[in-house]
Amino acid sequence: MAALPDMTEMQIRRYARHIVLAEIGGIGQARLIAARVLVVGAGGLGAPLLQYLAAAGIGTLGVIDHDRVDLSNLQRQVIHRTVDIGTAKVASARRALADINPEVAVVAHDERLDAANAGRIVADYDIVADGSDNFATRYLLNDICYRLKKTLVSAAILRFDGQISTYKAWQGDGHPCLRCIFPQAPSEDAVPSCAQAGVLGALAGTLGALQATEVVKEILGIGRSLSGRLVMYDALAGTFDEVAIAKRADCPTCGAQ
Repeated sequence: MAALPDMTEMQIRRYARHIVLAEIGGIGQARLIAARVLVVGAGGLGAPLLQYLAAAGIGTLGVIDHDRVDLSNLQRQVIHRTVDIGTAKVASARRALADINPEVAVVAHDERLDAANAGRIVADYDIVADGSDNFATRYLLNDICYRLKKTLVSAAILRFDGQISTYKAWQGDGHPCLRCIFPQAPSEDAVPSCAQAGVLGALAGTLGALQATEVVKEILGIGRSLSGRLVMYDALAGTFDEVAIAKRADCPTCGAQ
């Protein structure tokens, strides 16, 4: 393991509220500064997720997105401004993160994640946070992260509902992957997009903040991981529910075969 960086006086002041937490302390904050996290999507989930990870002091933040800021994004994608309309989302995100914490190195991947580039991009990071909006990308990330032994924190939102889990089946010990829950993607008709069905703007903030919390926990090795659990949030009811996820022996990604 590489030596942890020494913190400057300014860093100690910036991260003081982390450092006084017994579960984090100076060593934990140094681990956050040394960490490399890839955020997939600079949209509804990625916006709050990136903001909180930058504020937490994650040393290197990668963000991949090939879209440009649209007026309809601004209802929930709070990292972007009205003046950013027409700008590449990764460029807008990098500008915003520099304002929050100029010490964070932001790597902008202005490209669409696919089978040709996923391995190359993911390999350069310690942990991946999935804020994508389609099953094809989620499955691709699940499979690549399993193959490259990268922990994946994944969330999804639609209408007034959200869900989140962590996948690290590569560790063994019964940890499941995404395909253990959803062996096959539902049809496009079964799961409408946010553009078709709508989404509560603040819901993206709730789930994005939860993702940031789980990423920090995984980097520091503190608390109880969401691996093996799917947490579901119903914004209208104001409730959180949890279901256990079992590893499938016949899983096409992490199963025995």
